[in-house]
Amino acid sequence: MKLSTLIGTGAVVAGAVAARDLTQKKHAILRNFPVLGHARYWLETIGPELRQYIVTSNEEERPFSRDQRTWIYASAKSQNNYFGFGTDVDVEHVQGHAYIKHRTFADTLPDGHDPLSTLPSAKVLGGPRGRAKAFRPNSVVNISAMSFGSLSGAAITALNKGALQAGTMHNTGEGGLSPYHRQGGDLMLQIGTAYFGCRNDDGTFSIDKLKEVVASAPVKAIEIKLSQGAKPGLGGLLPAAKVTPEIAAIRGIPEGKDCASPSRHTAFRDVDSMLDFVEHVAAETGLPVGIKSAVGEMGFWRDLTRQMEGNKRGVDFVTLDGGEGGTGAAPLIFTDSVSLPFRMGFSRVYGTFAELGLTDQVTFIGSAKLGLPENAAVAFALGADMLNVAREAMLSIGCIQSQKCHEDTCPTGVATQNKWLAHGLDPHDKGVRCATYLITLRKELMKVAAAVGVAHPSMISANDIEIFSGDYEARTLASVYGYKDGWGEIGSQIHQDLMSVLTTKSKFNELG
Repeated sequence: MKLSTLIGTGAVVAGAVAARDLTQKKHAILRNFPVLGHARYWLETIGPELRQYIVTSNEEERPFSRDQRTWIYASAKSQNNYFGFGTDVDVEHVQGHAYIKHRTFADTLPDGHDPLSTLPSAKVLGGPRGRAKAFRPNSVVNISAMSFGSLSGAAITALNKGALQAGTMHNTGEGGLSPYHRQGGDLMLQIGTAYFGCRNDDGTFSIDKLKEVVASAPVKAIEIKLSQGAKPGLGGLLPAAKVTPEIAAIRGIPEGKDCASPSRHTAFRDVDSMLDFVEHVAAETGLPVGIKSAVGEMGFWRDLTRQMEGNKRGVDFVTLDGGEGGTGAAPLIFTDSVSLPFRMGFSRVYGTFAELGLTDQVTFIGSAKLGLPENAAVAFALGADMLNVAREAMLSIGCIQSQKCHEDTCPTGVATQNKWLAHGLDPHDKGVRCATYLITLRKELMKVAAAVGVAHPSMISANDIEIFSGDYEARTLASVYGYKDGWGEIGSQIHQDLMSVLTTKSKFNELG
């Protein structure tokens, strides 16, 4: 066959492949990079072999290892997410690794026949303080705060569609409530230091605008962001070039002008005034109101618990972020060294509440790489009532950990405002994948709870997990973080209420 014929045939084939890639909606990489994108999937297929002999092991990559990403991808696609031929972990030498202790006998186990693996929160959000719109969250796993602007409209749409299908909440992030958040999924509205979407012209907070936003969408709770794990204590600047008409309208800021987010709130200045602000927002909206923060110095938390003790004022929930959080781009010093890692920070804050007997009054939400079953189980054992997942949710809708979030060049269209790149992400298909991942994570948590011999992950205790501390040595989670007897366990009344809910749900599923 002549060379010219071969070239012509190749061009026709390439053209056909390109046409198919551009019109299909399942793979953002192929839609954005037709023909060339197939190389990525070929390399992915032989990746384990390449790493085994040339590069790294399945456990060495960061921030998410290859095994972790494989589990998320397979879970999101309803594929087999099991691993064969044993673990890649050096089980007798990896310090910090968690080992969950199973029980031989158990009285009550999770409902393993629930197709959606509905896993409600043990606590009623806003219940202890009698909020008008207190409720029991349908899912202990929810989507964490990621703003439109940081993520594309297509990505936000996919996440909210996933939240709707999985029955979870979707945190808006501090960038305001966009049209992309309005796909039917329940929302947690985040208020940041710039008060986007609920601010006056001078940048101060407006309760009237907040109430308008809340009334316009299925907002179930309000989260006041004090800081986040990726860049605690650091403000931000949205340059004029990025303040498009759409973003300006959503955030309530002037189009085409620099917009600075201060590092601290202006609506309050200390714990006392913050609690006044919380109660004001709760009274005006009827919604549960909480705070989100990374953990640094502990004076703030001691002051907060002292002022909540025996007082009618208080937060309904606390979202605690770890320093390993990463959905916000930040200077290297902040990503590496500012704020405590999740386990250390969460345990210190939880202990501060436990010392004063306040843990049953507050719902504790954990954040920072908790969308993986092992990390999630540890969080529950430390006292978390619910989990927020961010990067794991991004991975479920197509993120490949290219770490280009801050460059606006995300190849999968997740973390970019580039319209060409974002168009590769089909919100309908990725919404299904997001929902499937969330449901699968709940299934895994139910399996872990069953192995431990309890009916719900929140009943896993700090004595049910041991942390490897050296060659052939391990300590219980309780001893590592100084937990006293009973810490991390839900109160008797909450336990009874939860068991009633789980029993009713199980009977309903049997009848269905």
